[in-house]
Amino acid sequence: MKKKDIKLIPRFKNEDEERDFWATHDATDYFDQFKPVEFDLSELKFSTETISLRLPQYLLARIKELANKKDVPYQSLMKIFLAEKVEESLRVNK
Repeated sequence: MKKKDIKLIPRFKNEDEERDFWATHDATDYFDQFKPVEFDLSELKFSTETISLRLPQYLLARIKELANKKDVPYQSLMKIFLAEKVEESLRVNK
């Protein structure tokens, strides 16, 4: 089987230009489907947004106490609690 010449992917000015390009071109012309692609996602982080949240002092103290017992940062524990509650609420409300 003859190896296909792989074309170079052009540089795009923005996502719209890239989207238009891939809508009219075949990706198999630009990638060797038999060569494995290696990814390093170790630096990948979720997009986050900083917020200000006012909590009663006793509640924050209790959260910090729990976090210390679990040996996790208190803000991480709060994110876990919020994510669990949101998922639970979404399941109940379906």
